[in-house]
Amino acid sequence: MTLKIGVIADDFTGATDIASFLVLNGLKTVQMCGVTPDLPAPDAEAVVISHKSRSCPVQEAIDQTQASLQWLLQHGCQQVYFKYCSTFDSSAQGNIGPVTDALMESLGENFTIFSPALPVNGRTVYKGYLFVGDVLLEESGMRHHPITPMTDSSLVRLVEMQSQGKCGVVTLETVRQGAAAVKAKLAELKAAGYSYAVIDAVDESDLVVQGEALKDMRLVTGGSGLAIGLARQVAAPGSDSKQAQSLGYPQGKHAVVFSGSCSVMTNKQVAFYQKQAATKQVDVAGLMAATDLKQFVREYVAFYQEHADDHNAPLIYATANPDELAAIQQKYGVEASSHAVENFFAQLSTELYAAGVRRFIIAGGETSSIVTKSLQVAGFYIGPAIAPGVPWVRSINNDISLTLKSGNFGQEDFFLKAQRDFPV
Repeated sequence: MTLKIGVIADDFTGATDIASFLVLNGLKTVQMCGVTPDLPAPDAEAVVISHKSRSCPVQEAIDQTQASLQWLLQHGCQQVYFKYCSTFDSSAQGNIGPVTDALMESLGENFTIFSPALPVNGRTVYKGYLFVGDVLLEESGMRHHPITPMTDSSLVRLVEMQSQGKCGVVTLETVRQGAAAVKAKLAELKAAGYSYAVIDAVDESDLVVQGEALKDMRLVTGGSGLAIGLARQVAAPGSDSKQAQSLGYPQGKHAVVFSGSCSVMTNKQVAFYQKQAATKQVDVAGLMAATDLKQFVREYVAFYQEHADDHNAPLIYATANPDELAAIQQKYGVEASSHAVENFFAQLSTELYAAGVRRFIIAGGETSSIVTKSLQVAGFYIGPAIAPGVPWVRSINNDISLTLKSGNFGQEDFFLKAQRDFPV
């Protein structure tokens, strides 16, 4: 089977996000948790390779993506897609810009595009500015992100701040004129010495136009929305997305909910779910003082076992509001507290798997990454969506099903919906 699209994603939840849209729009898709040179390509039209490279040191992010790029090229990948968050999570140093530049150099390309828009989740681009819902990015909850606070909404400025080249804009007016007009504008910018172009999109029809215009571009970059348009262009006629999704339908009886994200929406989701199920917050002070992590974790295993047969799965969360988070980070340090919480969820996940948990509902990219790694999941079949960009997935190498949710995705009832809509 021809590998039509190879996605290099900068975090686990983002990888699952785009894989969901590829499957929904007709491409047989497998998500891999990293690759090695000797790993054979799966029987799929699209492969999504997930990394943990959004906020790591720049060179580490480049090295990770270069290794994945070489694997994709080795297996004849026709189009490379660098996927980042639809809120362009990054700092003044990167990692989006430097990784893009490195991919361009390796592929021998001197021009590419940035398309973070995901209108179904309220991420739109107009005149090169990124909006979250009805407000500019810099006025949204992303302004207070603990790792990558976003204080500028101009994608042109953000790109040029991180990258080596000059960035232009393909406006909505041009997009609405169709794919030929978009291709002409991109050619014009490239001829004028631009290295990149941000492309406007405010609804799904704009992404469909982008897909038609960009279907032959060797390298594209964006959020998951662009995958809608591209998949529709390259999917075989009569592709059955429902059959593809059936491979990822959740298995197993016992479930647990983990929440490590401190996003605005995840805070709302935790507050909603506290009225629906048994919940227990991670005692960060106790965790930081603990000399025996296994002993500390046993308290939470006991909590789970007490509620394992409840109608709704128990929730264990480290989610905090901005004031609580700031206090924790000030007292213990950002890196130390984050590392401790990650190690806690890593240990807890393996203990709960041993106790019979087979469904893990997880909020937060870092938490999703560490749990997936701890459970030794090599890759996923992509299943049915719980919310736009958030499907159930099923491990290709063991009996584990997961949801890996980006912090701000889903509605307030997400944790409940993940269970209610997909019964045992």
